[in-house]
Amino acid sequence: MNADGPGLRERKKQAVRQQISDVATRLFLERGFENVTIAEIAAAAGVAKMTVTNYFPRKEDLVFDQHAELVSHAAQVVADRESGESALTALQRGYFDALHRGDASTGIAGVRFVELITGSSALQARLREIEEQRETALAVELAEGTEMPADDITVLVAAAELAAVHRVLFRQALQLTLAGEPRASIVNRLTAMAEEAFARLAPSLGDYAVR
Repeated sequence: MNADGPGLRERKKQAVRQQISDVATRLFLERGFENVTIAEIAAAAGVAKMTVTNYFPRKEDLVFDQHAELVSHAAQVVADRESGESALTALQRGYFDALHRGDASTGIAGVRFVELITGSSALQARLREIEEQRETALAVELAEGTEMPADDITVLVAAAELAAVHRVLFRQALQLTLAGEPRASIVNRLTAMAEEAFARLAPSLGDYAVR
């Protein structure tokens, strides 16, 4: 990668990865996650089966193609918090920024995509894994930021509470989408829920992990 961004080879790899993910998502939406094989995805994308598995070792991550970002997002927000800002404040600000961008990390998505996720036990299980990994990544960052051991109980509880807000709000976004709420209404309702959720954590975590 140079100062101007990814090189040609990397851009080509990213384009192939996105093409495979897009084709897979289309097939999943048409036929259901369990009814589409890797071989069929490869044929439809015009690539070898091994190419699909090289980019996506797990079939579920063809749907959660941004799983790495979903795992690391909260920890990165805390790592980038401003001077004098607590982890809680940084995560609250980060959530509202993502929400009003319509970022996938908030659960904002089209109804067919939400139906795809909620209708598959395999995708639900992968989502729970991603949520657990996100909590672990957040705990690691909090431990480093407070110069405490990674297994410190305060670190672990704080990570669990902070990650839980994102998990609950994400699930609420899915449920509101399934209920037929318009996107603007979902954003407004999630904003109110998030304000209350973060406020409830303020007494215990408002001054925790202040930079």
